[in-house]
Amino acid sequence: MNVKFLNPFIEAAFEVLKAEAGITAERGNLGLEQNEYKTDDITVILALVGTVEGTVYFGMSNDTAMLLVSKMIGENITSFNSLAQSGIAELGNVITGRASVKLSVAGYEATISPPTLLLGKDATISTLDFARIVVPVLFDDTGINIHLALREGKIHGQTTAQMAIPSKPDIKK
Repeated sequence: MNVKFLNPFIEAAFEVLKAEAGITAERGNLGLEQNEYKTDDITVILALVGTVEGTVYFGMSNDTAMLLVSKMIGENITSFNSLAQSGIAELGNVITGRASVKLSVAGYEATISPPTLLLGKDATISTLDFARIVVPVLFDDTGINIHLALREGKIHGQTTAQMAIPSKPDIKK
């Protein structure tokens, strides 16, 4: 993975956590993983497509997710209900959106997908041939692990996800 993609996500995470939850975070020791990703209790997944492409995973415990949402909305959240789920998905979306703006300034255009929220620990997600840089973002004796599986896009200038759609459906009745 190109290290130029790393700093925009670290900066965006620190800025968004400060602005949305009043949290001052710090970066832990970076890691590099090549194997499949094992999910945390809560995992927010977003894809990027364009001159930078790949997937970003935000992994955290249930307690961390509830702490973040509690700080974001100013109320004590005691269960990971639909409000908490929406808040955490949006947090991942805002961090990735801000990082994509920073990437754009550096000359890498990317469109991000809507966030997907995966609930449950130890689901396996194959990242195929993408190595992942793992960025621990630490705060309040807990933290989020941001997994960045990104590379320069193969189709430069692409701004939307592309898929093959046949011109005529091959449906037999």
